[in-house]
Amino acid sequence: MLKLTLRQGEYLDIGEKVRVIFSGGSANNIHLLIDAPREINVARSSAGRQENEMRYYKEKGISEEAKREINAILRRERQKQAEKKTSRT
Repeated sequence: MLKLTLRQGEYLDIGEKVRVIFSGGSANNIHLLIDAPREINVARSSAGRQENEMRYYKEKGISEEAKREINAILRRERQKQAEKKTSRT
């Protein structure tokens, strides 16, 4: 285990994709900012709670049918905007 002393605003990098920034603290609390890709699960432990309760997982994607429907809506909206532009000129 590594123990570090950081000043406010200092950070540490974990690998190439994760940065933990110490943003301050008070009394028995510290404030950390974690900059990590969505693919990385970040788990927080807390006294008196089971570890598996506090896990955060990547959101499930939307279905292919929903993607097609969204694309169709966007195409129609773009076409309407293009028609408005041509009618103005």
